[in-house]
Amino acid sequence: MEEREDHDLGLSHDLPRIVERNKRMGRRGMLAVFGAAGVAALAVSCGTDEPETVTSSSTQGGPPAGGTPPGGAPAGGETSVQVADGEIPEETAGPYPGDGSNGVNVLTESGVVRSDLTTSFGSASGVAEGIPVTIRLKVLDLNGEDATAMAGAAVYLWHCDREGRYSMYDEEIADENYLRGVQETGADGRVEFTSIFPACYDGRWPHMHFEVYQSLDDATSYANKLRTSQLALPQDVCETVYATEGYDASVANLAAVSLDSDGVFSDGHSLQMATVTGSVDTGYTITLNVPV
Repeated sequence: MEEREDHDLGLSHDLPRIVERNKRMGRRGMLAVFGAAGVAALAVSCGTDEPETVTSSSTQGGPPAGGTPPGGAPAGGETSVQVADGEIPEETAGPYPGDGSNGVNVLTESGVVRSDLTTSFGSASGVAEGIPVTIRLKVLDLNGEDATAMAGAAVYLWHCDREGRYSMYDEEIADENYLRGVQETGADGRVEFTSIFPACYDGRWPHMHFEVYQSLDDATSYANKLRTSQLALPQDVCETVYATEGYDASVANLAAVSLDSDGVFSDGHSLQMATVTGSVDTGYTITLNVPV
């Protein structure tokens, strides 16, 4: 019989050595060596009572089959966030933040603390049309050994309308302030907004902007923010929404951009890709964990 090299003796030969080595490396070492599929196989082979569960992130606009992005949460449950997963990336607030960093400051206006972003407030009265969405964010504090809910923080959320315009800036809606608002996180670190699905405008992947502040008192100027970031929306949901009335321009714009070419998400988006459930008829729920 042909003598076999040590590297070709099969899994039954290699597994005891690998298990022993990875006892020293820990769980993250196992993930690096095996990958998601390998860890599951290893858990079964070793006779563990509870197989390792590993979820993967989307690389092209939405969650893969059987998995959810680390930042998102599936319907009926949440994906856990570990300190080692890291903070959500700092991103540009863009040219239309409305936080005092580029002209107008909506954060100082009475009425900005609200959950329903579809209407303007104060002296404005406009209403943003589009497919309804509920946005659920959970802010997590990573300043410790474990990720914990950040209670009493403030989240300022804003995004473009169905036509790709930003209130307070675009000439046609400069007098409106819809699709902007602030909410305080509860004891569980959660905030919830109701809004409309944003357009895809030229050169950018469909997204929403948000800033996290330590408290409502701090949420009056961009200078006090803890983090500025953006959430990305899955491609399949975007394509479905953009096939409906009013989103006509978004069809061509989405076809001309990708996550790899986007100026914000091209360097990685696993913590920023939201989980989206629902339908055009019933509306969508957009969910994202926000570790800071």
